[in-house]
This record gives sequence, structure tokens and C-alpha cells, in this order.
Amino acid sequence: MTRDPGTLVVSLAEVKAYLRLEHGEDDGMLAGFVRTAMALCEAFTGQWLIVRVGVQRLDADTGWQRLGIAPVVEITGVDRADGSLPAADYETDIDAAGTGWVRLKAPIIGARATARAGLGDDWNDLPEPLRQGIIRLVAHLHAHRDAADAGPPPTAVAALWRPWRRLRLK
Repeated sequence: MTRDPGTLVVSLAEVKAYLRLEHGEDDGMLAGFVRTAMALCEAFTGQWLIVRVGVQRLDADTGWQRLGIAPVVEITGVDRADGSLPAADYETDIDAAGTGWVRLKAPIIGARATARAGLGDDWNDLPEPLRQGIIRLVAHLHAHRDAADAGPPPTAVAALWRPWRRLRLK
């Protein structure tokens, strides 16, 4: 599934306030730490944080195929590189857990699904424990940025994120 990295889930001002930084010299580095913490949060929870568009290639198969992003807000279409497919050529579904499903009615090589997925439209829509875990991880990355062995992230980060973790069995 390809994706746009999206918006930062916490503002630099919020991170700088937590770190008690008043200058702007480290803003670029802090933004990178926020993006890293966001990616780790998404990998840990199995969910995209901010709603954005993803595209996934589909198998040339007529069975239901699970989309690799969650929680799916909307499946916007199915197409292939040479144009969109008529709606009669496929079915879509989003289950109660936010998992997106696509079924091609005939095997189509090169088909791909486009969907919007994420927990919230912007950082204010996200659950506070997810945001707080990201801020704590950014603080850890910042504090250990020059250390040869930074050690593991604080256990509080995983504790804050664990209730939103979605594990998937294949």
C-alpha cells in the first residue's frame, strides 16, 4: 500500500513546550522525530493516524481481498493504470472494525484499490494517549540524539499505544 506521509499528528509548538525549548534551531530535527514517532506508532497499532489516501494493488483473483490499511473511512474506487473500472466489475465493503475489502467480479491484471484511511482528520481528532505516546517518543529521540546507544523507548509509550493496537492473523 503506498501512502502520503500526511500531516504531523502533534504540532512542533506542542513538542517544544514538552521539551521546554524556546528557540527554532531544532525545528527541522524535531519534525523528523515526530514523523519517525508517527511511523512507529502506526506500525505498532496497525492503524493510520491521520486520514489520507492509500493505493493498493490487487491480485487478479475473484475472492475478497483485505486492504492493508486501517481504519478505512472510504473506498474511493478501483481502477488500473489504463483507466478506471466500471462499478459493475467489483464490489467493496468496510466492516465494523474498519477493515476495507474489495472483490473483483472477474480476474483483472493490474487492478488497484484506492481508499482513505485513518483515525482522525487532523491531530485534534486523535485519542490523547496516542498523541502523548508520540510526544514521549519524540522526547526520547531528542534526548538520545547524540548517544551511541540510546536504549529502548520508554515503556510508557507502548502502554499508551497498546489499547489501539490491532493485530491481524493471515
